[in-house]
Amino acid sequence: MEFKEGLTYNDVLLMPQYSDIRRRAEVSIGSALDGPYAYVPLNLPIIASPMDTISEEEMGVAMWQEGGLAIIHRYNTIDRQLEIMDHVTVMSQCNAGAAIGTSGDYLERATALYGVGVKILCIDVAHGHHILVKEALHELRGHFGDSVHIMAGNVATLEGYNDLVDWGADSVRCNIGGGSICSTRIQTGHGVPGLQTIFDCAQAGRQVPIIADGGIRTSGDIVKALAAGADFVMLGSLLAGTDETPGDIINSHQGKFKSYRGMASKDAQIEWRGKTASLEGVATTVPCKGPVADILDDLERGIRSGFSYSGARSLKELQKKAVFLRQTSSGQVESSTHILKS
Repeated sequence: MEFKEGLTYNDVLLMPQYSDIRRRAEVSIGSALDGPYAYVPLNLPIIASPMDTISEEEMGVAMWQEGGLAIIHRYNTIDRQLEIMDHVTVMSQCNAGAAIGTSGDYLERATALYGVGVKILCIDVAHGHHILVKEALHELRGHFGDSVHIMAGNVATLEGYNDLVDWGADSVRCNIGGGSICSTRIQTGHGVPGLQTIFDCAQAGRQVPIIADGGIRTSGDIVKALAAGADFVMLGSLLAGTDETPGDIINSHQGKFKSYRGMASKDAQIEWRGKTASLEGVATTVPCKGPVADILDDLERGIRSGFSYSGARSLKELQKKAVFLRQTSSGQVESSTHILKS
């Protein structure tokens, strides 16, 4: 039996280094989802998660306007997803990706989305290192060739990343069970700490973008993920509760809230398909946060500052120069704001 150590975002810090960066504006934090016919440069390396309480019309438009991207969720009818994509693409010519599955109507859905101009398809399943994903990637490539960018996942290992790339993925979502409303690790006993997944997958040294998806709570975590080898991060909880998320505002004596739920939660599964399978997520409410632009602006400032602390003006430079330090549990306490802690 082999035991391997896994590091989380809280387990490490980046060592500050000499910097000659005078202003954060000198730093470029962008990256690109690229492919032969689907090159999509992003000024902000943040992608909104394909969840039904995160990414629909308003989030799609807002993410694009702020320099990022949203993946429109698939937990609806084909017609409804097309309607959402239509609203996004006609608002100031915004771009967004769209999620599909690996069974049922997935090819029909993909074909319909491609027909209205979608160039980024996301194979959105919990366990991406799976034969159904392999078969779906082969079928999609046979159907569309290189005319679309296919994002796939999720995976937790270097082997999973390499296989998805070999099967035809243009970018790979990396992390299993690390999301704030995901209970996969509790229910199944499987997973890899989120930052360790990025460290491992980055060892491949391949050109296919790595998307760190899950477990990211701060701009500092984003910087760590990017320094470890990710090209983008995918966010859910940090964007939850913003004005642009779907759903009504819930008024209570404690304030204003919006729903946020995992797509493997009981609530989401029953609403989506009228039954439940494996329950690997939870549903909750989060306080209303105001415009998503404010959240993204705060994250962008933190990311730019993080690059500056390593003396890096670009993502590639950050990844080359980054030096990680493992911190103790006492170090974790010291690293947090602790004036109010006894």
